[in-house]
Amino acid sequence: MKTASKYINFILIIAMLFSCSEDKITLSGTGSITGKVVSNGDNVPLEFTRVSTNPNSSIVFTDASGNFVISNVPVGSYSVEAQKDGYLSKFEPATVTADNSVNVIFELDIETANNDAPNAPVLESPINDAIDQEVTVDLVWTGSDPEDDTLTYEVQILNDQNADVLTYTDLTEVTLTVSGLDYGTKYFWQVSASDNINDPVISETFNFKTSDFPNNRNFFTRKINGNNVIYSADDDGNEYQLTLESTNSWRPRKASNINKIAFLRSNGGQTHIYTMDLDGSNVVQVTNSVAVNGFNLEELDFEWKNNNTKLVYPSFDKLYQINTNGSGLSQIHQTLNGNFITEVDWNQSTLRLAVKTNNAVGYNVEIYTMNTSGTILDYILQGVNGAAGGLDYTFDGTKLLYTYDVSGNENNEYRQLDSHMFIYDIAAMTAMDISTSKPAGTNDLDSRFSPNEAEIIFVNTSNDGVSQQDLVKLSLASLNDRIIFIENAKMPDWK
Repeated sequence: MKTASKYINFILIIAMLFSCSEDKITLSGTGSITGKVVSNGDNVPLEFTRVSTNPNSSIVFTDASGNFVISNVPVGSYSVEAQKDGYLSKFEPATVTADNSVNVIFELDIETANNDAPNAPVLESPINDAIDQEVTVDLVWTGSDPEDDTLTYEVQILNDQNADVLTYTDLTEVTLTVSGLDYGTKYFWQVSASDNINDPVISETFNFKTSDFPNNRNFFTRKINGNNVIYSADDDGNEYQLTLESTNSWRPRKASNINKIAFLRSNGGQTHIYTMDLDGSNVVQVTNSVAVNGFNLEELDFEWKNNNTKLVYPSFDKLYQINTNGSGLSQIHQTLNGNFITEVDWNQSTLRLAVKTNNAVGYNVEIYTMNTSGTILDYILQGVNGAAGGLDYTFDGTKLLYTYDVSGNENNEYRQLDSHMFIYDIAAMTAMDISTSKPAGTNDLDSRFSPNEAEIIFVNTSNDGVSQQDLVKLSLASLNDRIIFIENAKMPDWK
């Protein structure tokens, strides 16, 4: 029994010794893991990146240089992970040996590295090669993204007339309304889409052409933000702005045979005559050394002369003519009584001028006709109290349209109380009142014949001197037939 017991004890001791020997081999040493974390592509060090291992050891963070050290890592094989907000996590293998350091380099991709670019926008409207488009147009396209990322768009528009580029950025809708385009111009447009991750993707290029400028026959002036602005209008009353609100431009007068508009414009404290095309382009100053002037700049009028090769205009008590290119300035008349010349009209059929004069405050009115030499032929209005104006010959020159305040009122504010329109028959020397249907308390002013002389266009407004002015049409076949044509408008011309 004692011998058996000794053998059993010996075996147990040997087993314990072997067991202890295995533990020492497993825990026989440690090493370290060092490394660097940078962004992929530009190698910028990534600070505060979390670095950990699997199996677990210590968790550390990179310094400002992107470096890290994990110390006292037991010997073995590990998967090392680098994690940072905004970047894709990455794993690298590492084998740690006793008393050694293993180095691991991480190149992290940004979080969106696998994001796909947007699809190219598809242009829908106007269709490619569209014609006769309005100068205000809706550009329409579709856009999409593979990951349904939120998209923003940029639209660029070029034209075939100049190097101007219209650019609209940070658009979130797929429709853009563009206004203020030029008539008769071809435009090219394209759209780029951005998901703010990838490079923008550009659509194909479409083109469209705007319609030609309408051949309007009605012109007028409207005051906007303190400045007079000139418009044209078609027969339905659709309006087209011709001059900018930043300039003071008024009194449009069309020359039909050369498709030009002459008008007055403020320039450095003076008033001069300018011309422009029917669409408001090609503005040219005509007068220079002698400005247009008189008792009230808004009452002053001028006219085309000699088949629209010259312009005739007033400057205080003198009447001048000038070629449309600014040459040939000459004085053709001076008043006999020192009155200022305020309005003038020319008739090509009779080669006669009609002139309205008044004193420095607008009264002591005279309306008379004269020949090209400046000789007075007929007095149409003379020796009356009150204001007058609105001269316009018929085509054959046998009649003259004018306005006159039949109240005879004269005051410091130049307020008219009851202005009527009259058609004067030059041969019969009689005047017919055509304002018989004028509403009480209003004035009919600034009258012009229609091109066929079947109607009159004029301003009607309250006699308070401050209310809105409207353009009204009156049929000469029925003097009761008054139609408001354009609201908030003055100084009409109808050619």
